[in-house]
Amino acid sequence: MATDTLSNHEGHAHEHDHHDTAGTKVFGFWVYLMSDLVIFGSLFATYAVLLRGTAGGPTPGEVFELPFILVETFLLLFSSFTYGMAVLAMNANRVGQIKAWLAITFLLGAAFVGMEVYEFQHLIHEGFGPDRSAFLSAFFTLVGTHGLHVTFGLIWILVMLIQLQTKGLTDMTRPRIMCLSLFWHFLDIVWICVFSFVYLMGVL
Repeated sequence: MATDTLSNHEGHAHEHDHHDTAGTKVFGFWVYLMSDLVIFGSLFATYAVLLRGTAGGPTPGEVFELPFILVETFLLLFSSFTYGMAVLAMNANRVGQIKAWLAITFLLGAAFVGMEVYEFQHLIHEGFGPDRSAFLSAFFTLVGTHGLHVTFGLIWILVMLIQLQTKGLTDMTRPRIMCLSLFWHFLDIVWICVFSFVYLMGVL
């Protein structure tokens, strides 16, 4: 009886330690996101300062194609919804559904990055590259930094798909899925700011 009680106590202590570790990981990731927020805040401030620095080149309204950017925006917004569905599937311990929703999220994110790369190539082909003016330099830096973050997120999704396939849903993979959820939704919020402040205000 004493041995069983001791074993139960050790089991509860182990579970408590695990929850503390998972909570620490998520908290640490929040700290990282706050530092990333400072980076994006600086880039937004730089863009605002250099917005009128066209050096005789094109203005925002002359280079932005709003319908094209709207499609990009809907892709990323819907990818946040599909990732949310993956988290719900994780809470229900449905590994197959998690992998399916993560795969859909990956495809939507990849389509977003593909459209962004096309936009950059099109602008450079038209002679509106980052070296054309201060405005375009700030634009490419801000939007490109966000796109780079999304690319890292896509790599992370692939890693999670591999880990779910090989390890399953474990105490190790759950916190990682939650951290990736925070990261992906954070990028969605940043893009809404980019769309509103850079594209929408630029065209209007």
